[in-house]
Amino acid sequence: MTDLLYLHDHYLKEFDGTIVEIPDDKSIVLDQTALYPRGGGQPSDRGTLTSENQTRLDVVEVQKDQGKAIHSISRLLSKEEQGDLVGKRVHGAIDWDLRYKHMRHHTALHILSGVVYHKFSSRITGGQIYPDRARLDFTLSDLSRERLEIIESEINRIVNENREVKVFWIETEQAMKQPELYRLSADLLPRGLDKLRIVEIVGFDAQLDGGTHVAHTGEIRAIKISKTENKGKDNKRIEIVLAS
Repeated sequence: MTDLLYLHDHYLKEFDGTIVEIPDDKSIVLDQTALYPRGGGQPSDRGTLTSENQTRLDVVEVQKDQGKAIHSISRLLSKEEQGDLVGKRVHGAIDWDLRYKHMRHHTALHILSGVVYHKFSSRITGGQIYPDRARLDFTLSDLSRERLEIIESEINRIVNENREVKVFWIETEQAMKQPELYRLSADLLPRGLDKLRIVEIVGFDAQLDGGTHVAHTGEIRAIKISKTENKGKDNKRIEIVLAS
């Protein structure tokens, strides 16, 4: 199992860990990491790992697999290097510019989701975060100009109020009794967990979430609805961009 440090500190830019496994010549497993493994529409972090003997490894992607965070690196490791690295301590550093873009977009999507849910009782059918934009798909039959104006006004109101963004954990049984906490199908909830993680925009909205976020909504600066698409009779896509 890999301890996922970002779950508790989204602003952790550097960390130390131990290489516990090298599954193949281009991947490494650590006992703990602050690098986010792709999932839930949020892309993987990138970064570097530097070993005790100053060997630098560039991490190009991280994925989760049965409780392990698999760090894919940019070059092949020789058999000798693999043997030398197992059990060694490494210092990790995150590509912070990329991570912070993902954090701002992820919190912006939570605001968008909250506004659409509370105003129009609509749930999420899909979504994706990119460094320069993000999108959500909703169970909406009507996405008129009037509705878009309401949505854009409301999401920027929450941004401008600079609300605190908090993370906490609740018992899974308790979460299942609060359907407003999960905007996707309940069938997609993680199985076999005693507790689930909640991201709350204080005084506005709370959702189940495993990603990284900014500490206050004001860090987003401003949100613009850049594009909409009709993805079906009751499925509408909203794409957003953020002020730089």
